[in-house]
Amino acid sequence: QVQLVESGGGLVQAGGSLRLSCAVAGSVSSIPAMGWYRQAPGKERELVARITSGGTRNYANSVKGRFTISRDIAKNMVYLQMSSLKPDDTAVYYCNMLGTGVRGQGTQVTVSS
Repeated sequence: QVQLVESGGGLVQAGGSLRLSCAVAGSVSSIPAMGWYRQAPGKERELVARITSGGTRNYANSVKGRFTISRDIAKNMVYLQMSSLKPDDTAVYYCNMLGTGVRGQGTQVTVSS
């Protein structure tokens, strides 16, 4: 059984940075396609970044140029580096194993103006 555990959320001022981490635990021989979603109150869930098993990265237009998704295959970790944060980035961020329905418990990111 695979589990995803996020960490690294918190409160930051606009313009600041945060790095979210996602630990992939359980029976997984390699990291498949992974993504970071976010859900803000009253808004639809948004896939902000994903990385395929081959390492190809894609970003939502809303975060392009500010967020970077990466992974450490040896450590079974996936990261989301967020820079130039805006109040609109405030949301709960979820790590997802794409195509499997497996996701973490979420970590809150709050950006103050």
